[in-house]
Amino acid sequence: MHSRENVTQLLVKWGAGDQKALDKLMPLVYSELRRLAGNYLRRERQNHTLQPTALVNEAYLKLIDQRNAHWQNRAQFYGVAAQLMRRILVDHARQHKAAKRGGSEQQRLSITSAGQLGGINLAAEPALDLLALHEALHELAVIDPQQERIVELKFFGGLSIEETAEVLGIGHATVERDWKMARAWLRRKLE
Repeated sequence: MHSRENVTQLLVKWGAGDQKALDKLMPLVYSELRRLAGNYLRRERQNHTLQPTALVNEAYLKLIDQRNAHWQNRAQFYGVAAQLMRRILVDHARQHKAAKRGGSEQQRLSITSAGQLGGINLAAEPALDLLALHEALHELAVIDPQQERIVELKFFGGLSIEETAEVLGIGHATVERDWKMARAWLRRKLE
């Protein structure tokens, strides 16, 4: 089992331009990236064409292009990975929708295993339109970018309150407060 410090040290070295650090890093973080991808895809429609490995590979290619990233810790890395995976899936959903030529079937994000998002009992909701959620988060980002980022890190990235606070460089209480406010806003927006 790898330590958080080891991953953080490799991220810092990679951020400083050490390509060998990237070679050592990827085997250590691959299983967590695959878990994130699996979480995303479990929420997708059943006949989704992307598999967790393909999603991880696409995210990996985007991650290694982050040449100017100043990696601070593993939580930040996983937050960026989660953001990239979300963008890949949204792009995929848009392409799927365009291929359907405006058909009524939308890309659906199953949220049965995600718990609670803003009072919406996600376990009771069979699926949520990924594009509608993405658009709502984009709108939230205009109103309050920090709240949007917290939702992305917590809901999509699976980060804890503590990890989210670490990534954003804010206090634990601020994350909890903004998380509650963002969930309430999203609940109203998506209902």
